[in-house]
Amino acid sequence: MTTETNSGTMTEAEREEAASQLVDRFSLWSGAAGLIPVPLIDVVAVGGVQLQMLRKLSEIYAVPFTDNRGKSVIASCAGAIISASTATTTAMTFGSLIKGIPGVGSVVGALTMPVYSAGATYVIGRVFMKHFASGGTLLDFNPPDYREFIKTQQAKFRRKSAPPAGASSSAGTTGA
Repeated sequence: MTTETNSGTMTEAEREEAASQLVDRFSLWSGAAGLIPVPLIDVVAVGGVQLQMLRKLSEIYAVPFTDNRGKSVIASCAGAIISASTATTTAMTFGSLIKGIPGVGSVVGALTMPVYSAGATYVIGRVFMKHFASGGTLLDFNPPDYREFIKTQQAKFRRKSAPPAGASSSAGTTGA
């Protein structure tokens, strides 16, 4: 099966590969946005990266997109991620707000916020890849339908971002 997009006709495999690369790239950008040293501005920047990712995924899957609907579904998906992992949400909020403490706050924030921002963006991207691939649109997205998938994607991201086996335990805390 092929799909007509702005970039021409793509097979399902090509579309999935393009979307996967896009999600990985935007996850990295989201992690970079998490480095912004100003509390809460980093959260806004991450939201902007996620919105742009959703816009591009919509193009790949030929799904109509509007900014207002995009913001709404990202917020609802983030709500599902929050319920699936309260620890992640707490860490993101803590990572952002602690940047306001001179000295140690910016160091701790710089070590936590990028990882959690990248992880949340990765999960959101994967959820919408699955939703759009199944014929879904922004109008029929229902986050509770994806609870188990969200948990699976969070575990996949943790495995993907974990230090290689045999690396010292301090390697995971340097942000490298």
